[in-house]
Amino acid sequence: MIKICCHFDNFNLNNLNIKLMKRTLLLLILVINGSLSFAQNQAKKLTVISPKSLNGTWKLIYSKVTTGKKTEITYPVKDQEMIKIFNGNHFAFFKHDVKKGKIATPVFSSGAGTYTISGNVYKEHLSYCNYRDWENMDFEFTISLKKDSLIQKGIEKIDSLNVNQEIIEIYTRIK
Repeated sequence: MIKICCHFDNFNLNNLNIKLMKRTLLLLILVINGSLSFAQNQAKKLTVISPKSLNGTWKLIYSKVTTGKKTEITYPVKDQEMIKIFNGNHFAFFKHDVKKGKIATPVFSSGAGTYTISGNVYKEHLSYCNYRDWENMDFEFTISLKKDSLIQKGIEKIDSLNVNQEIIEIYTRIK
């Protein structure tokens, strides 16, 4: 009789463990399903980036460059402005001093070329540049749009110039 009772108690304990495992598995499935649903909803909220959504003029408000372990904030720069213009599949950028060149070291730089975009992968082909060694170079960036802000991040690498740096640029749309 004692033996049967112990066997019966083990049976109840095993049933209890099975029920507990089933509940844990069900809870795990619900958590995973909820996480996937949340991730899908977040992905739907992201702005679809297309050439049309980039069209227009953007003003640079912040940039930084990381080379190796050294990070430097490269913009804003006192008394300078920079814009980037997108039109269809072309882009152009212009930077100048706001003193109209009437300073000891006038600033003007520019470049232009073509671009493609797929998802958030943005690729530039720099056809024209006042830094002539940069011409005919290709660069790949990730971009994101958040309302009227454009964030561009990627690697600029030109072996012949010993350039290998990560850039992050933040622009705001000019209306």
